[in-house]
Amino acid sequence: MAGEGVKLYGLWASPFSRRVEIALKLKGIPYDYIEEHLQNKSPDLLKYNPVHKKIPVLVHNGKPIAESQVILEYIDETWTGYPIMPADPYDRAMARFWAKFIDDKCIPPIWKSFWEAEEEQGTAFKEALENLNLLEKELERKKFFGGEKAGFVDIVANFIAYWVGALQEATGKEVLTKEKYPCLFKWGQDFASCSIINENLPPRDRLIAALKAHFEAAKASK
Repeated sequence: MAGEGVKLYGLWASPFSRRVEIALKLKGIPYDYIEEHLQNKSPDLLKYNPVHKKIPVLVHNGKPIAESQVILEYIDETWTGYPIMPADPYDRAMARFWAKFIDDKCIPPIWKSFWEAEEEQGTAFKEALENLNLLEKELERKKFFGGEKAGFVDIVANFIAYWVGALQEATGKEVLTKEKYPCLFKWGQDFASCSIINENLPPRDRLIAALKAHFEAAKASK
């Protein structure tokens, strides 16, 4: 049976791990969750993902799948129910394009805008704003990237919808605001308020506390 033997090796504060949890919950797939500690990775994690040695890893009937976007597509192709990828081939190609854009061109400069040394933050901040502008245009006249329901790109963009706000509160810096990006801001609120998605996001207070601790540790090490 497709629903047998599903395990997820993840990390509570990771947007990449939470992508997979959201997809599993949207599909109604029962699974066992194993919390990993990145400073002390389990032998199973190293066995199942010997290439990258990182979370998330989905294990289905003893077979491991790594990399969150790959896992999302595997989940959608393996189980029926809530559609994650679009049905039309062109729309699927565009979904993959924007998902790759988010992981390659949006998340890294946003992250650097908060954490890098001051002289490097300016370049990262400029790049982050330029790429968020492109996402803003893509969302015009849409509720979600996937149309009327959250789909593949929305799940991949969970970092922008939820983690960025927590980062802003933790550090006092602003990248994404309602005034600059009204479509993205509203999309983020709508995405995070969907019941199944909301239940599978990390507690905001705990996430902000963890980010503040990380921020203070990073400052102390410089």
